[in-house]
Amino acid sequence: MLRCFSRLLTQGQKNDGRSFRHSGAQWEETHQAEELKKMPVSARLDDNLALIKEMLGRNSDLVLRELRLGAGGNTRAGLIFVDGMVDNSALNDTLIKGLTLESRMAAVDGRSGLFAVLKEFMINVGTVREAENIFQLLDGVLYGTAGLFIDGCNRALLADVKGGPVRAIEEPISEGVVRGPRTGFTEQIRTNTSLLRRSLRTPNFVIEGTELGRDTRTVVEIAYIKGLAAPELVREVKERLSRIKIDGILESGYIEELIEDQPYSPFPQVFHSERPDRVAAALLQGRVAILTDGTPFVLVVPAEFVLFMQVPEDYYERWQLSTVIRWLRYISFVASLLLPSMYIAVTTYHQEMIPTRLLISVAASREGVPFPAFVEALLMEFTFEVLREAGIRLPRNIGQAVSIVGALVIGQAAVSASIVSPLMVIVVALTGIASFAAASYNIAITTRLLRFPMMILAATLGLFGVMIGMLVILVHMASLRSFGVPYLAPLAPLHAGDLKDVAWRAPWWAMDNRPEELVRDDRRRQTPGLMPHPPAPGGGRKGGGRDGPR
Repeated sequence: MLRCFSRLLTQGQKNDGRSFRHSGAQWEETHQAEELKKMPVSARLDDNLALIKEMLGRNSDLVLRELRLGAGGNTRAGLIFVDGMVDNSALNDTLIKGLTLESRMAAVDGRSGLFAVLKEFMINVGTVREAENIFQLLDGVLYGTAGLFIDGCNRALLADVKGGPVRAIEEPISEGVVRGPRTGFTEQIRTNTSLLRRSLRTPNFVIEGTELGRDTRTVVEIAYIKGLAAPELVREVKERLSRIKIDGILESGYIEELIEDQPYSPFPQVFHSERPDRVAAALLQGRVAILTDGTPFVLVVPAEFVLFMQVPEDYYERWQLSTVIRWLRYISFVASLLLPSMYIAVTTYHQEMIPTRLLISVAASREGVPFPAFVEALLMEFTFEVLREAGIRLPRNIGQAVSIVGALVIGQAAVSASIVSPLMVIVVALTGIASFAAASYNIAITTRLLRFPMMILAATLGLFGVMIGMLVILVHMASLRSFGVPYLAPLAPLHAGDLKDVAWRAPWWAMDNRPEELVRDDRRRQTPGLMPHPPAPGGGRKGGGRDGPR
């Protein structure tokens, strides 16, 4: 193996005098992993340390420390870890203290006996496991554990002392609510699984893990509730993840693009959230969550269109208010998609549809504007999108000020210069505000993408073109699938029992069953007849069982 690394280094130096490039079959994951798995841990400490220094010695954050263990300090040992990826308190106070001090008081015979005593008694951390080959050792050390070689033993110990700087649990910025939990996922996958465990305290909650990325070896875990999630759905998720062969996974967006059903569709087919309560609610419906180490966004599959139009607060406020706000959300989605194209179609081809007084006002506002309505709308939409993107990329303190002030100044200047009409500024502003009302950021991006083709159809064919565009969009949505589930379910195919959580949000005592497309066996969520009733005359109570609801 040392010759292999020397050969790669020599070849790289010939290609580039400063650094070596990895190319060709020598850097395939299967070859490198198999080579490391075939290399057992040597019984000689010096050989192990020389190999580690050859492979990782150039890393400035790698720490190799030689120790003396056993009675009288007669046994040599080597501790290896990556600085910044371990908890220094656990490393110093628990691991090193136990190794250097307590091992000297242990009355054991031979180095194999010392190895067993260290593993079972003296390394006082949560997880201690053995590494029989170099692959297992490096896989653990590069993930934050500490490796321990003992001279004379052909195995190494891996002590779990993972740590380092992490971001605290905070409220999600992109999914804020007025009423509801304030916790959000972080970049640490184990923190995220613990947040889900706090919400789902059932032994049927299952978390299964794997690693993706040849170089990053990113930990990816799927979570589901056994008995609710369809077995074929779980198998499909595992199969799609196993097909991913890539050099690195840095964010869940990599996985999203590699597992969706229709990659050319502008509509998102995988839902993502950084709220534990939202993911837990999805799991209770029979969905599967995909957690990726290094990102606070958790993927949820399957994802129908209606899922992107719902927010957690819909289920925390009263159902009447939630229903009205949900309708407002749907209207805003349609307005953000069609408002500019409708304005272009009506003012260009269908002036007879405008009332006379309004038509006179529109004509007066457009007097002196040198461009047709389509060019006028295109200029304003492009300007608005640039301002919105600039507001996102700039520092938060000045981003909002730039986007708001920029829109006001540019809009007023454009009207004063007779480049656009005041009515067009109003239409574009209403369109932007409507897009901000979207429940999910990725569905808002979809309307931003589709708005421009709809404007082109309106400019060429008028309202007839708008209707053609809407039919194409509906047919495309009806043909989409998300992990086998129709994208427009429960509307197409129609499941009348599931409509109580689509167009309107039924009260909790009326939502007895889980979605039919997701769960076929255990669909019952609650006991029927939970509707509250006022006290009966005479002090008794009606409904809700023998004594009524309490």
